Amino acid sequence: MMAFPIALIVAILVVDVLAPPDIHLGPLLVAAPAITASFAGPRQTGLVAALAVVAQTVIAVLRERDELFSANHQAQIAALVLVGSSLVIFCVVRERRARELTQVRYVSETAQRVVLRPLPKQIGPLRVASLYLAAEAEAQIGGDLYAAARTSSGTRLIIGDVRGKGMTAVGDAALLLGAFRAAAHRQATLTELVTYLDRSVCWGLTEPGESDRTGETFITAVILDIFDHDGKVDLIDCGHPPPVVLRNGRPTTIDSHQPAPPLGLGELAHPRYHVDSFTFEEGDLLLLYTDGALEARDSTGAFYPLTERIAGWAESNPDAFLRRLRRDLLDHVGGHLGDDAAMIAIERSLPSQA
Repeated sequence: MMAFPIALIVAILVVDVLAPPDIHLGPLLVAAPAITASFAGPRQTGLVAALAVVAQTVIAVLRERDELFSANHQAQIAALVLVGSSLVIFCVVRERRARELTQVRYVSETAQRVVLRPLPKQIGPLRVASLYLAAEAEAQIGGDLYAAARTSSGTRLIIGDVRGKGMTAVGDAALLLGAFRAAAHRQATLTELVTYLDRSVCWGLTEPGESDRTGETFITAVILDIFDHDGKVDLIDCGHPPPVVLRNGRPTTIDSHQPAPPLGLGELAHPRYHVDSFTFEEGDLLLLYTDGALEARDSTGAFYPLTERIAGWAESNPDAFLRRLRRDLLDHVGGHLGDDAAMIAIERSLPSQA
């Protein structure tokens, strides 16, 4: 790419020298360092700017034999020096900002791996795929969350969405994920686990050094027990969008009969958690998601019709299913989500695949 601005300098020099006296192409030399700055660093930009100054000097020598360096050529050389210096400074600042952005991305990716660990591809008899789509272009993690843990009888999963955005939402997501990972193995029943998670969120919102946000911050979540052997799933829905089971291309929404309030409102609502159950058979695909997927709007303002769009999909592999869902969702919104979206696809493997 460096060949183009250098060739431009040579072409302007030759044409300017051979052109009639009343035609001056020297001012066009400023285009060469400007073009270079669009793709190169400060050294290459400075080199091309210096070549442009040399070319303007050669033009002055060859065209002004009687009056070397006329005021016009002096002004053009000074302008090239000024513009070239400015472009070099611009490239230095741009590279510094690029290094800072790279560092920020690195820290963000590290935080994502620590807070929102990727789910393993295989958990017991389950094949799993997870996806996180951030609304912010440079963001790696927000208030959506998910995690899984193995128990003696199966797999426990949580997917949730923190009210609000920014670092506060990330901190609240980390609080809930830490509580889930610590208690998922120890709490005997699903009701006990959800009760513990609700209390942990409430305690975290009122701990010393934190402003009291009771009633202002909450986390919607679905917590599930997927048993290994009997094809049964228990769930407690805490104000979260319900799971969807795709069986032979037909989606079924698993609505809770008695949904609980979101986590973090237990001290206000005093909920009694009700466990719902449904069958999850071999070859079925279970989809968990946050409301960022449901509330994604197209150019006309229409929400993404999740169950309608996935009806008839033949992908049984969770990775392939989420790749298609990601493409379809982004096509619906025109490439940019208005809110973070997290999704988990789970398949109960056939005996030969487990």
